[in-house]
Amino acid sequence: MQSRELFSGVRVIELASVLAGPGVGQFFAELGAEVLKVESVINQGDVTRTWKLKGEVAGDISAYFTSINWGKKSIGIDISKKQGLEILYKLVSGADIVIVSYKPGDAEKLGVDYQSLKKIKGDLLYGKITGYGDDNPKVGYDAIIQAEAGFMSMNGEPDSKPVKIPVALMDILAGHHLKEALLLAYIHKLKTGEGGEVSVSLIEAAVASLANQGTNWLMARKVPSRQGSSHPNIAPYGDIFTSKDQREIILAVGTDKQFLNLCNCLNINDLPVSESYGNNAARVLNRRGLYAVLQSAIAQRESGELLDDLNKSKVPVGVVQNVKEAVQMGAVKSLLLKQGTFKGIATFAAHFGGVKDESSHLSPPPHFGAHTREVLTSQLGMTNEDIQKLYDSSVIS
Repeated sequence: MQSRELFSGVRVIELASVLAGPGVGQFFAELGAEVLKVESVINQGDVTRTWKLKGEVAGDISAYFTSINWGKKSIGIDISKKQGLEILYKLVSGADIVIVSYKPGDAEKLGVDYQSLKKIKGDLLYGKITGYGDDNPKVGYDAIIQAEAGFMSMNGEPDSKPVKIPVALMDILAGHHLKEALLLAYIHKLKTGEGGEVSVSLIEAAVASLANQGTNWLMARKVPSRQGSSHPNIAPYGDIFTSKDQREIILAVGTDKQFLNLCNCLNINDLPVSESYGNNAARVLNRRGLYAVLQSAIAQRESGELLDDLNKSKVPVGVVQNVKEAVQMGAVKSLLLKQGTFKGIATFAAHFGGVKDESSHLSPPPHFGAHTREVLTSQLGMTNEDIQKLYDSSVIS
């Protein structure tokens, strides 16, 4: 079976905005689900429609919005109005999954919390993203979570201020956690017929992703600090060197065997047998001297020839590329989305049977309210006259 058929016939209602929740919505769209993105008439849609780069063209589809809203139908509804909420409830009655990302208490005020919606659809799956959990009203934004979860304290050079990761990675991580939770809930539903609510907070998703940096403190009592791209536990790993032709080369040497092969390629065979660099613990301890020796040897080599030698010797190595270069790599070609003038990147990277499905079934990111009339007509059976009255009273857009 192709992955894009896995959720064919499943209907998802996305009441989430920004990145984490909409990323989950696009994930289900990529797997074949029908995703209805319900956007606020009052706010004129998802706020990321307005998050534009300097000089970006006018319109309601920004490059940011394009990153995470493929394959969806946009419906503009004012659910703070009784008629608007009634429309949403009718859509929920035919839905399988609802995704939300409200501040604590807002879903209850609007009547779109799990307890309210499960009265309409008893086996509904309800996926919720919060900043800090149900009991903390603080608004959760990626930059703040990066700071509070320890990521910024570790990111940057030793003498620099804390640096934010330039991708909203905490949102993306929370989205992945919610996908996993919803898939587990879906399996449970297939077994028992029962729906349910699952929730993920940004702060928990972030701390759960600290990995070895978390246990560097918990087990070794070492608070991680800023040390550029170098790895605290391994050397040379993450270190960047400059070749003769001024290419930036990164090494990720994780074993003594790989270090031996690296030294053979660089013709510095005395290093692996020295007391200072003979094993990883010694290399971590003598990191500064090791870097100087390696940089001196790498500076004498052209990058192309050096990378060929290292790759043949199974030494983990790469060059520092910009985003333009990264998305042009053959290895990621199957992830690229294109419909007309719209371009994007798929969120689901797995291959089924060794083959990555093409995503040609995905429609481009929708304009705000582009499918309101279509959905109300086809799914709720409303007449053009009824729909026009709703437009005139600003219930829909």
